[in-house]
Amino acid sequence: MIEDTTSARMIITYHEAACIRVGAGDTTLVFGPVSKKSKEYKPTNFGADIACISFNHPDMNGADEAKRGDKTPFLIYGPGEYEVLNVTVSGFVARSSWGGEEKINTVYVVSFDGLSLLYLGALGKAELPKEVLAMDPPDILIIPVGGAGALSPSEAHKLCVNLEPKIIVPILHDEKTLKQFLKEAGEEGAPREEKLTLKPKDVIGKEGDVVVLTT
Repeated sequence: MIEDTTSARMIITYHEAACIRVGAGDTTLVFGPVSKKSKEYKPTNFGADIACISFNHPDMNGADEAKRGDKTPFLIYGPGEYEVLNVTVSGFVARSSWGGEEKINTVYVVSFDGLSLLYLGALGKAELPKEVLAMDPPDILIIPVGGAGALSPSEAHKLCVNLEPKIIVPILHDEKTLKQFLKEAGEEGAPREEKLTLKPKDVIGKEGDVVVLTT
């Protein structure tokens, strides 16, 4: 049984494209913040302590937009091992062709507030580094399901089955691709929430539960 030793709940919200905000206590992470140069999405408009950039594209590389007042995020931009504010982040090389050009897409494994997250960014193929596949199943998997250079709904579902996460949060989708993914996963009735609020004890017994976060 997971011992719940933390007092703060983790709160996860979705802010379009691949932008995910994760907060617990006084610490805020952002994954894939949207740049002001994006032609498709609204720029990120909140401050963060840590910004993880997976893919160098205006839809996902807006580190400057994660600054507010005197808060400037610690920027993690690529593979490596990082520890900041009691958050452990490991980045691993993968690939994507989001926006039409194949580039490195860093996937991030994060340990934060007693929970593990696997953030796949704009992952383009259902292939992950062996180091990631050898890890314990993540508590929370944040996965693209919309194609266009990232995983298709079918590819995303197959990868979810292999990774065995407790909770799945889809990103980079429209209503059509989201519907396809939910059908593949047998989760047509998945809840739609403005935010996902969790403590470690809340993931006990979960097996691939999909939560659709609204923007």
